[in-house]
Amino acid sequence: MKITAAIARTKGAPMTIETIEIDEPRDDEVLVRVVATGVCHTDMVMRDQLLPIPLPAVLGHEGAGIVERVGKSVSKVKPGDHVVMTFDSCGACPSCSEHEPAYCHAIVPLNFLAGRADGSTGLSKGREAIHSHVFGQSSFASHALCHVRNVVKVPDTLELEKLGPLACGVQTGAGTVLNALKVRKGKSVAVFGSGTVGLSAVMAAKYAGAAPIIAVDLVDSRLAMARELGAPHTINARRADVAKEIMTATTAGLDYAIDTTGVPEVIGQAVSCLAPRGSCAVVGAVTPGALLPIDGSQLMSLGRSVRGVVEGSSDPDVFIPKLIEMHLEGHLPYDKMIGYYPFSAINQAIADSETGKCIKPILRMDQA
Repeated sequence: MKITAAIARTKGAPMTIETIEIDEPRDDEVLVRVVATGVCHTDMVMRDQLLPIPLPAVLGHEGAGIVERVGKSVSKVKPGDHVVMTFDSCGACPSCSEHEPAYCHAIVPLNFLAGRADGSTGLSKGREAIHSHVFGQSSFASHALCHVRNVVKVPDTLELEKLGPLACGVQTGAGTVLNALKVRKGKSVAVFGSGTVGLSAVMAAKYAGAAPIIAVDLVDSRLAMARELGAPHTINARRADVAKEIMTATTAGLDYAIDTTGVPEVIGQAVSCLAPRGSCAVVGAVTPGALLPIDGSQLMSLGRSVRGVVEGSSDPDVFIPKLIEMHLEGHLPYDKMIGYYPFSAINQAIADSETGKCIKPILRMDQA
């Protein structure tokens, strides 16, 4: 079957929209007609080969759409169901068996090697192989092939085109607060980076009753959004002494810090602002091999902890419905971050995300 897809062919270069072919779903796969898909910073990291996936490839991993066909062993969804597409997992390793699929032992090959578990790809252009299955989906396309484990059915009464970010960016930020750190009422939280993940963490911290909630960023418009979504204290790191401002707001330092930037120096700063027994979650993608500038003596003597968090430590089949419930109840107004773009403007959407002009671009696939 022929589909339309945006292809990343060269490191750092704009994507090209082309007509390619997609396989029929295998026994455990689901073919989804993509209605809309979010643009995430991780897509840019892969495009720029900081996460060196093989090229040419179709990126995209916040897809939402309608099931068209399913493999013969699939019973979880059926044609016509509305779904969001999240990260893939194996379902059999110790982490998956303990309902922690975000830490699946096969998380890297299933999500970042741009192919099926057996190394094959589901996309092609004539005799040219196009790498697929990025995050188990490659949703920068009119259609996506998913594994049955990484589709989550959603009610068909909801506005499908805005649900994709729940599967990655929103899930990561909110899940870090609610699932990984389990932030308690009255505890202080600072979020370093006010993009989709950081702002989702802010909203979840407000939902959890955290206080004070502090947002740190370099862009004033993002800090204004952070204030609107639940962070009364905001710090522009270009103009202010971040550590001094945090100590003024908290007296003893932070109970919880969340880094969404992946920048080692920022992570080191976040850890240095922790109170005794404080915890820092490293959520942003850190460049492989990078070392963190953390004072080991203070880490030990103050009882501080640092942990990595993937996809908000979420079980998507459980947590995405929870996020939908929070949104419908008014606790997670993530749609305030959204800007819509036609699929044909994918490179503009990416550029606007990189400059901070749009916090969460969503591509509408019917506007190709």
